[in-house]
Amino acid sequence: MKQVLIIMMTLLVGFHKPVEEKFSRTITGQVRGADDGLPLAAVSVIEKGTSNGVATDKDGRFSIQVNNESTLVFRYLGYVTKEVKLKKSDVVNVNLQPDMMALEEVVVMGYAGQSKRALASPLNAQYDMFEDDLELKVLEQDHIQSIYMPNYKPNTESYAEIDENGFNSPFKNPFSTFSIDVDAASYSNIRRFINNGQLPPKDAVKVEEMINYFDYDYEGPKGKHPFNVQHEVGRAPWNEDHYLMHIGIQGEKIEMDKLPASNIVFLLDVSGSMGAPNKLPLLQKSLKLLVNELRPEDRVSIVVYAGAAGEVLPSTSGDNKREILKALENLQAGGSTAGGAGIKLAYKIAQENFIEVGNNRIVLATDGDFNVGASSDKAMEDLIEEKRKSGVFLTVLGFGMGNYQDSKMEILADKGNGNHAYIDNILEAKKVLVNEFGGTLFTIAKDVKLQVEFNPGTVQAYRLVGYENRLLADEDFNNDKKDAGELGAGHTVTALYEVIPAGVNSSFKPVDDLKYQANQKPQEVINSTDLVTVKLRYKKPDEDKSIYLDTVIKNQLTQKLSNDFHWSAAVASFGMLLRDSGYRNDFSYGKALALARNSKGADMNGYRAEMIKLMEMAELMKKTEE
Repeated sequence: MKQVLIIMMTLLVGFHKPVEEKFSRTITGQVRGADDGLPLAAVSVIEKGTSNGVATDKDGRFSIQVNNESTLVFRYLGYVTKEVKLKKSDVVNVNLQPDMMALEEVVVMGYAGQSKRALASPLNAQYDMFEDDLELKVLEQDHIQSIYMPNYKPNTESYAEIDENGFNSPFKNPFSTFSIDVDAASYSNIRRFINNGQLPPKDAVKVEEMINYFDYDYEGPKGKHPFNVQHEVGRAPWNEDHYLMHIGIQGEKIEMDKLPASNIVFLLDVSGSMGAPNKLPLLQKSLKLLVNELRPEDRVSIVVYAGAAGEVLPSTSGDNKREILKALENLQAGGSTAGGAGIKLAYKIAQENFIEVGNNRIVLATDGDFNVGASSDKAMEDLIEEKRKSGVFLTVLGFGMGNYQDSKMEILADKGNGNHAYIDNILEAKKVLVNEFGGTLFTIAKDVKLQVEFNPGTVQAYRLVGYENRLLADEDFNNDKKDAGELGAGHTVTALYEVIPAGVNSSFKPVDDLKYQANQKPQEVINSTDLVTVKLRYKKPDEDKSIYLDTVIKNQLTQKLSNDFHWSAAVASFGMLLRDSGYRNDFSYGKALALARNSKGADMNGYRAEMIKLMEMAELMKKTEE
């Protein structure tokens, strides 16, 4: 009882504010739980050493008048108290860590004789606290209308470690080989973090996925290949002594009525972890958007998995939208996650309804929390690699927060000849499933690989910006058995290389000369006018033999750089800032923002303007951490 009284008295301190004191500044901000990213209501925000304090509202927001050099103290039941020394910024966003020891000593009782229970997470509920027959009123109704008691599940989000690409010497490593990546999940996931008042974990930041989130005004294909390759070379904005080489690929755009018929299997995670509003309910709304795009020749099946897997809708024509939508509406979350069984059943049904010369695809929607059956990344990888031989492609849609398994979901998409998107809101669902319908669901080229050969006569060193988890061995380029990325109808792919030209003074220090091999010298290079040769291999969706093409990029700067060049550089610099990359030099958020604003262009859908806002928010959050 004593422990409970101490906690409650601590909380109450923050809700008594003097009326006569004069203040020099107003501080605003938001408080969230570091475990789930959700806002915390009724957090006491106190100016240290005073009785001046306020409480956060239902959205976790607060506004407090303080003296200029103050320290704010944030206290909340069940969370570790946090002190923040005020600096120049008047915006303070705080993430509180759960205090597990405190939680073990607190008991929460419901209203009106409800049964005793452990801490739960109902929104807009008011609580009394009891011990034996003694009742304590936490807050009176006129002080605050609701207290949010969060769900204290630990944050188990998973991201594969990223070892940022460094500079390579073309004498020692003349080739740079990688698989294309049209996924954009990292960007929408980063947006989720920033909108929740948090900077993302560094390993959640995949620069290539950020760049490829946006549309670019590339010229479409005109010849026999289903895409066009183009390039520009300019100065790297974060190092004017270096070049930035921009390579853009534009996939063939196909009108909706000319797309082949689709056999789609919705593989939906309805396990207990999907019960949150931003998971299964958002999933249902998202897939309804896709269903409304279906044609009579398209067919949909629905497979669900929790403790077990089952078919809830047999293959149904796209003109019977009412039946498909009803099946989606009836879904409920509960149980464990038999992901392996679900995948096997989905592939079985996809094969039973296979459409020759059509689009056969599984759309997996999940938070990635597989815990029953083939649960390890390796087991899932082996399963998907085996099943993709059927000619069925895989699209993976990620939902939710707190237990989002990015690394696992990326493996599923990569090994399933598919793509991966993270759906953080209904507008993102519209972008992925409506605006980019063809690119998301219809593959025009598979196993697309790029190999860039650098000319040691003109290039001192180079580094690929991003694509760390897409790198291939040089010999994999000519190996048709090696899996690579897929290109959808209308999709664009962008890759950036930072290049140190020959003769430029730089800090790059190559490895020592080889002892047992002759070291090529720049003067021995035959062609000194070339910068690089870009080579590309791809397969048609229904073939196993690759097709080769190449193009030469000359050692000269592009006279008039496009908005697309500058925008991709701005996005890359944003990613480098979020990752705190050592290659950004002294490039600041202010410089990145200026570059983004000047290259926004027409921005028909407002996606670029949105990123500029995210950059502004990230800059403010970064300042509060300094």
